[in-house]
Amino acid sequence: MKPFFNPAVWEQEWKEYGDGAAARMKRSGVDPATAFNSKAQTFNEQSFNEEGRRRSARIVNWLASRGIAFEGASVLDIGAASGVFTVPFAERGARVTAFESSPPQVELLKRNTARFTESPVQIVSGEFEQIDIGEKGWNEAFDLVFVSMCPVVHDWESVKRILSCARKFAYISMPYSSSESSLVSEVVPLITGEPFQPKITEMSYLLHLLGLNGYAYETLVTRELKTTRHTPEEALKHTLTWLRHHNLPADERSRSIVEAHIQANYPPDSVQIYEGGRFGKVLIRLQDQSMYVEE
Repeated sequence: MKPFFNPAVWEQEWKEYGDGAAARMKRSGVDPATAFNSKAQTFNEQSFNEEGRRRSARIVNWLASRGIAFEGASVLDIGAASGVFTVPFAERGARVTAFESSPPQVELLKRNTARFTESPVQIVSGEFEQIDIGEKGWNEAFDLVFVSMCPVVHDWESVKRILSCARKFAYISMPYSSSESSLVSEVVPLITGEPFQPKITEMSYLLHLLGLNGYAYETLVTRELKTTRHTPEEALKHTLTWLRHHNLPADERSRSIVEAHIQANYPPDSVQIYEGGRFGKVLIRLQDQSMYVEE
C-alpha cells in the first residue's frame, strides 16, 4: 500500500509535526494548559460581547442544522474557557459537562453558568490528558463531545481519546491555516522583506486520518476575524509573541521595527487589530453515518 493510504504513516507524521498550536506555545515557553491565565478576563469579554455571541451562535446553529438536538442532550465541552459555548449549549437545554484547565477561566465559567440551576453545568478542571476516562465513566457517555480551538488535539492518539467519550457526535475545530493578524501582516514585510503568507496547518492530518480510519464526517472551512483593541505595549507584546510562535525573528531589531510602526501608524492610547484566519470545523457522526437531510 502506498504511504499516502497508510494511516500508520500519517499518524507518525502528525506525531512528529512540530508546528501545531501546543508545540508553538511550548516553544515560546507557554504551558498550553495555562496559556490563557493572564488573558482570561479579556477573552471572556470578547466571548460575550455582541461580536463574540454572533460567532458562537453561528457554530451552534450550524450544529443544529446538521441534526444535533440540544434539548436534553449530554454534551462534553473540552476547553470550555469561560463558557463561550457551554452557555449557549445550556441555554438550548443541554446537560453540559465543561472541562477547563485554566483556574482563572474556571472561576469565570462558574460565574457565567451559575444561573442554570435546574440543570447545573458540571465543571471539571485539570489536564484532559491526565483524566482517567474509564474512572470518570466517560466512555461513550456524551451525545456530543465538543472541542473548539483547544490544544488537547495534537495527534491521532489525542483524537481517539476525544472520540472515545462520544456516543453520537464529536465536533473538532482547528486552524486550517496559520493565524492572521492585521498588525503582524503590516510588520512582517518590514522585518523579513517578504509578505506574510499563511501556512496550511495540522488539520490536514486530522481530515486524512478520519477518512482512512473509516469515519463518517462533514467539514466546513471558513475565514473568521475578530476585532481586538490593545494599548501600544500590549500590541507590541502580542506581535513579538506571534513572531516567536511562527519561528520569525523576535529580537531587538524586530522589537524596534514593531514599536516604531505602532508609534507612526496608531493612536497613542489604542491599537485596533483584526485577528483570525481560516478555521476548519469537523462534525463526526458515530451512530447514524448516512447523509443528514433536514425534514
